[in-house]
Amino acid sequence: MFKRILFFGFVSLSTNLIFAQDKLFTIQEAVTGQGRQFKPESYDFVQAIPESDDFSFAKKNANTYDELKRISSANGEIETIISLKDLNSKMQNGSMEPLNTFPLPYEWENAHTIRFSTSDKLVSVDINSTSPAKVLANFGETPAYSSYHAKTGLSAFTKDNNLFVIKDGMGPNPVTVDANKGIVNGSGYTHREEFGIHEGIFISPSGNYVAFYRKDETMVTDYPLVNSAKRIAESHNIKYPMAGMTSENVTLGIYNPLNGLKVYVKTGEPKEQYLTAITWDPSEKFIYIGLLNREQNHLKLNQYSAETGDFIKTLFEERDSKWVEPENPLYFLKDPTQFIWQSERDGYNQLYLYNTKGQLIKQLTNASEPVLQIMGTDEKGENLFYETSADFGLSLKMCRVNLKTGKSTLLTPEKGTHATTLSANGNFLFIKYSSLSVPARTSLYNIKAGKSQNILEAKNPYAEYAMPKAEFVSITAADGKTQLNGRIIKPAHFDATKKYPVMVYVYGGPHAQLITDSWLGGAGLWDYYMAQKGFIVFTVDNRGSGNRGYAFENVIHRQLGQEEMKDQMKGVEYLKTLPYVDVNRMGVFGWSFGGFMTTSLLTSYPDVFKVGVAGGPVIDWKWYEIMYGERYMDTPDENPDGYNLTKLTDKAKNLKARLLMIHGAQDPVVVQQHSLEFVNACIKEGKQIDYFVYPDHEHNVRGKDRIHLMEKVADYFELHLKK
Repeated sequence: MFKRILFFGFVSLSTNLIFAQDKLFTIQEAVTGQGRQFKPESYDFVQAIPESDDFSFAKKNANTYDELKRISSANGEIETIISLKDLNSKMQNGSMEPLNTFPLPYEWENAHTIRFSTSDKLVSVDINSTSPAKVLANFGETPAYSSYHAKTGLSAFTKDNNLFVIKDGMGPNPVTVDANKGIVNGSGYTHREEFGIHEGIFISPSGNYVAFYRKDETMVTDYPLVNSAKRIAESHNIKYPMAGMTSENVTLGIYNPLNGLKVYVKTGEPKEQYLTAITWDPSEKFIYIGLLNREQNHLKLNQYSAETGDFIKTLFEERDSKWVEPENPLYFLKDPTQFIWQSERDGYNQLYLYNTKGQLIKQLTNASEPVLQIMGTDEKGENLFYETSADFGLSLKMCRVNLKTGKSTLLTPEKGTHATTLSANGNFLFIKYSSLSVPARTSLYNIKAGKSQNILEAKNPYAEYAMPKAEFVSITAADGKTQLNGRIIKPAHFDATKKYPVMVYVYGGPHAQLITDSWLGGAGLWDYYMAQKGFIVFTVDNRGSGNRGYAFENVIHRQLGQEEMKDQMKGVEYLKTLPYVDVNRMGVFGWSFGGFMTTSLLTSYPDVFKVGVAGGPVIDWKWYEIMYGERYMDTPDENPDGYNLTKLTDKAKNLKARLLMIHGAQDPVVVQQHSLEFVNACIKEGKQIDYFVYPDHEHNVRGKDRIHLMEKVADYFELHLKK
């Protein structure tokens, strides 16, 4: 803002300000600018520095991260740890190629050593010495997955579906030598990355063993993806287990690098089951596995011998009539006989304190809000810190629970989103805060003193633009009692006396949340771009979506899309009460589950929406994969009515709206068969449909081609909804 100093200056300046605030986004800015040129100023890649309460972050100048900085928790002062220039000097002295930007992400190995990966190496740098950068592991090429143990220097990685280990700088030595490409070792893509699984290598606490997933998918159906870039198109087969069909068989191997021995954990029959929550016991004598049946409604937390792989005991079991979804490993405390288990057994994801005998010591949290993740403990191990969803899912807050008394304390009461990092000694929080009205505020919070020190307040990066306004609204769900969060983005220079077309942006599926009390309200900048073009952009997080508890989510069981659509129509009812909404010009857009929802809404409520764009849509759940699909729908044989109810090819005859369907030809998540069969159904019913393919892309269109995608979607609504 400016101050009026002189009258003649005010006239000139105000004219310039009005002109400046009329700037509009280009499609390129709308697609790529949110995380780049319009990103509010903040500190990036924040890490807790070991043996202290200080933090580090990467400093960006122009378009390059060129410094690693340290911020003092005591006074907020910032100093340079190491510059890119000095880092490259160490790299060259270590006979390695210089880097174009600071290597990200990085990890602290100890209080004075950072560790990072290049394209083919794992490297460490001692920032307090003049010694050159050190190669910890030379993979020879970029590994698919890798893990490293700092104290022992043990490194494990995957190549060509096999696991290799580097020990004491020797190797790499093969742990597995499977030639069949249907057998995959050490992959984080086990169980198609459901159940929070993103890694397949688990090095034991003291670095004496390496556990790893072994996935046998030789019995899983081959599914062809076609590469049309070749003169004679080539077929590339992927393993795609569809609902009700044969699934992969997964076991857990344990390798001892000292003697080269390898055992497989005896997880027993049936082989079609899920191995979740893999956790080493601190003693390294045992390993724990959350054994989940294929039906996903019965969990056993089992203990096994690390030496022999033998079953020791079941610590406890969890059952549910719909599903049990273990997504987190055990979190061991300073007392190595006690651990934290996370479960939705009481309606919300909560924390439970157990001992290794399987006895429940106490339930640590008991709130009507879910715990999202454990952040760590203080130095003495007396208090545990965790993030929680709050304010009906809109806010992200940090709490502390005393492990002895079970008393929880809310540390960040302000509504909004608090992205926090706990210091190594557990006495300070580094907090990056934003809300619908605050772009970014960075602060240091002294936990013992209960005081916060602001260190950076970001300016509004859109001050020069004709920025549409977002507002939160509360809508009652179709059950007549549940509060839903809605977000409405009104066009720039909004005029309540005019009638505006509406684009409903929808996802609606499990584990997703589109509306948060954060900068831009959780929306993408492209949504604001559409509002700049004269659309009201509206979104509702219906029942079935994430971070609102088990009861909120499980209404979808065996009937995906049905309750979700009812809630979306409650949003439409709200829109119809607004005098500036043109009810005859309403459209809907979504991708993946949102594509399924878009197509479902158009064919179930054909008189409501005039235009729709469905990207990568599920059309028939019997064509979707086992792990996700069977959790929510059971198998086609167990739930034929549910599969028929949600099958959209049978509803193509209802289509009245103008529909653009988009798919990536290489999609391994929602295979192109879905949209092609819907097109086929439309042909049989005499229904016209627009269809577009991205030949080289998978489930999401990424990179520079995403600009092409979002421009196509925007143009479609411009052409068919503004009439």
